Amino acid sequence: MRTLSVLSAVLLAGAWIPLHAQEPVASAGAAPAVTPAAPTLKRAIELALQNSKDIQAARIQANLGERMSLVTKAEFLPNVYAGSGLGYSYGIPETPGGRAPSIFSVTYTEQALNEPLKGQSREQAENGRAQRIALEDVKNTVIVRTATAYLELAKVRHSLELLTKERESAEKIVQVTQERQSEGYELPMEVTKSQLVRAQVTQKILQLEGRQDELEVFLRGQLGLGAEQRVEVEPAELPGAAEQEGATLVALAMEHNPGLLMAESDVRAKQFRLAGEKRGYWPTVELVSTYSVLAKFNNYEQYFKVFRRNNFNAGIQAQVPLFSARTRANVALAQGNLDLAQANLAVRKRQLSAEVRQRTRKLREMEAMKEVTRLELQLAQQSVSVLQSQFSEGKVNLREVERGRLEENDKWMAYLDANFQRQQAQLELLRAAGQLDTVWQ
Repeated sequence: MRTLSVLSAVLLAGAWIPLHAQEPVASAGAAPAVTPAAPTLKRAIELALQNSKDIQAARIQANLGERMSLVTKAEFLPNVYAGSGLGYSYGIPETPGGRAPSIFSVTYTEQALNEPLKGQSREQAENGRAQRIALEDVKNTVIVRTATAYLELAKVRHSLELLTKERESAEKIVQVTQERQSEGYELPMEVTKSQLVRAQVTQKILQLEGRQDELEVFLRGQLGLGAEQRVEVEPAELPGAAEQEGATLVALAMEHNPGLLMAESDVRAKQFRLAGEKRGYWPTVELVSTYSVLAKFNNYEQYFKVFRRNNFNAGIQAQVPLFSARTRANVALAQGNLDLAQANLAVRKRQLSAEVRQRTRKLREMEAMKEVTRLELQLAQQSVSVLQSQFSEGKVNLREVERGRLEENDKWMAYLDANFQRQQAQLELLRAAGQLDTVWQ
């Protein structure tokens, strides 16, 4: 039935074609049977997010960023060290650090006030949060790559089915033309032309088969499938709608784009560092305490009136900078890094605004191209229907009908390409606007 054939083709292409499109019963654009076990596009993305090595590496990097921030923060927490040593002393007993040599010692330190160190700690903590944003950006990359490969594989397989029908039509044209040439009704040049068309179709099939193999290998790795396991896909459309007003998408991008969020995080980190360095002229305060066990063999009694085996001291060590060239240099460096981060942020905002508007226009262009190819396909289907009627009446020969089928298949493939390019444009627009994680929820 004509209606069923058109509807099946619509489902495979992922777009609506009017039911009054006059497609012949023997149309090459009939939809193939969808394997029940084929994962949906959403499920394929879920598997890719679970199995992606890139995401695993980015997650490890994010964890490392958070742990690095704890290193500096630990200076503001209690730190207790125990130690012992053995050495020779001549004269007043003391270690190279100026302390009395001991059999056993315990030292406690904790930063109470150190603004430059605090600024570094806050900077590193912000960098750790930026790594989490980078992780989301990697996830978006995996989503785009997986969705693109999935949709392209569905298109390639449909195109291969169309080309198989096209090769049959090209073969019939060659046979008819050779027969007519042998009867003296065609020039040898016409036979060569028909053979060229057949060779071109074969070339396209080989190219698409190579591309199909590449996409299957890629998707197996992304989805965690076996090396020989067949990758099943089904026709799909992207969920959600990216066709919004440009200003709306720009506003969404300013709030959710990972690249912009990381640039903003970098500015905050540099602000924390500058604020800490500027307070480097403030005093630094550190809580310190020491317990040590001394021995008489160090000849303490020869230099000190009273000897105590167990010794303990605790207090506050404060330093007030009177003149610090190092602090001034650190402030200048931190200010320069902040200026650079702010400049990068301003550039990123301008670029993102232009990118979103450009991708919005491109999506509209792809929508228009898809509509043009759809109408061209519909016209080719109607033309084949007319040729079939004329063939049944003896007004045209089989070669004309098969040429019409070739034209219809070419229009089908053009339509599939246009629809895939529209889907690619929609994916890139959703990614730029920071909406990829919302459309598959």
